[in-house]
Amino acid sequence: MRPPFVLAFALAALVVGAPAVAQDSARVAQPAPPTHLSVADLRAAFVDPQSRFTTIGGVEIHYKDEGQGPVLLMVHGSASSLRTWDRIVEQLKDRYRIIRYDVAGNGLSGPVSDAAAAALKPTDIAEALLKERGVTRLAAAVGVSSGGTLVAFLASKRPDLVERLVLSNMPSDPVVTTHLVQPQAFIDAQARAKQQGIQDQDFWNQFMSYFSGDPARISPAKRQEYYMFNRRAPHPNVVALVAQIRDGKESTQLFARITTPALLIWGGADKLLPLSAVERLHGYMPKSEVSRMILPDVGHYPPLEAPDRFARIMLAYIEAAIPTSAPVASAP
Repeated sequence: MRPPFVLAFALAALVVGAPAVAQDSARVAQPAPPTHLSVADLRAAFVDPQSRFTTIGGVEIHYKDEGQGPVLLMVHGSASSLRTWDRIVEQLKDRYRIIRYDVAGNGLSGPVSDAAAAALKPTDIAEALLKERGVTRLAAAVGVSSGGTLVAFLASKRPDLVERLVLSNMPSDPVVTTHLVQPQAFIDAQARAKQQGIQDQDFWNQFMSYFSGDPARISPAKRQEYYMFNRRAPHPNVVALVAQIRDGKESTQLFARITTPALLIWGGADKLLPLSAVERLHGYMPKSEVSRMILPDVGHYPPLEAPDRFARIMLAYIEAAIPTSAPVASAP
């Protein structure tokens, strides 16, 4: 049996062991392996007029600060970027100020040095960025996958800062992958990535399809985007500032301290974190007023796969379930 995985590795590096096979798939001739891209290459391709950069603890962080109204913080999951939230931000920025950033070592943010890895915790980046932007109170902190873990840790540490939580398909225990039954095409893509040292476009097509409730909902453009960002050249400490469950002992204690009300928006078709994970997370938060909304046809990434539904549910929770007392602010 394989040991538990940190979620960052469970999703970004599914290239270990021999998973069970659900179905056969015709082998497709593969082109030459892709080449790695530098951070400068990625910035040239993806920086846009809303992009901003700041340095926190020696790490250069790419972020966006858009809209006006009560402030929302949105944090993406492993092997992803702040673009996870594009559609949702588009719908909500006329009534909320939304701050989102690329977790250090991901997206367009800079690499994490050994010194930064030793000195910083994942929540330090979020706290410092919010302080720099003049934010003293969040209407909600929103996170998916390991981003949910990060904002949950933030609420545990700073109940004065986080008024409510919206958590989506995040782990509550060390993540295992032994139960996953994967199609042969995905297994082949993982083997190819392990051999070549880089994940090609087919890997990310297989990945996004496997972890979706309905693969057709993930556009070719979004699949291409994941492929491009994950061609980033290898660098040390890539997951050092990704929030991690590790052995579960510290994280369980942190969850137990959360007094912030929380909404769990869960993709019920998530193969990695099924509905039993919702029950466990709910149980780990005895001091929080927890609400749940299950999307039975959605997989591991509800903000990507069902952004319109996600936005509507989140909006109803923030505006109807618990009236906000967070101050209104505009992005500078």
